[in-house]
Amino acid sequence: MSEKIWNVYLSGEIHSDWREQIEQGVAERGLPVKLSSPVCVHEDSDNCGVAIFGEEENSFWMDHKGANLNAIRTRTLMREADLAIVRFGEKYKQWNAAFDAGFAAALGTPYITLHPKEHDHALKEVDGAAAAMARDPKQVVQALAYIIRGEMP
Repeated sequence: MSEKIWNVYLSGEIHSDWREQIEQGVAERGLPVKLSSPVCVHEDSDNCGVAIFGEEENSFWMDHKGANLNAIRTRTLMREADLAIVRFGEKYKQWNAAFDAGFAAALGTPYITLHPKEHDHALKEVDGAAAAMARDPKQVVQALAYIIRGEMP
């Protein structure tokens, strides 16, 4: 019997190495996990719409083109996900991450939030709908090991 491959979508902050830490931890534990995420090169994510569909004079329409193109990727990968991890970083407000948490909730996809303590109050509703809340990528890997195999840290 083959082990289920879990699809885990990594949403949110793109300015630190949290995704790489989770990827490394999953590999070290040999977990049957396929990770996916948005395009994490900020400039590519911002400029994909105009690079593909043509320049815009108005920045609103430039952002609109890029956001809609990125949404196709995000919505598709989130629909395929068994679980989402939604990271809220320290430096920037990740409105897109909050939207992804709401989208996961609407889909009935469980999600784990990942953020520092100082965001607890601002994210109380997002955390309230989450299946779990983690402080660091190591806890996410431990949670995945428990969810998938029942392994304790």
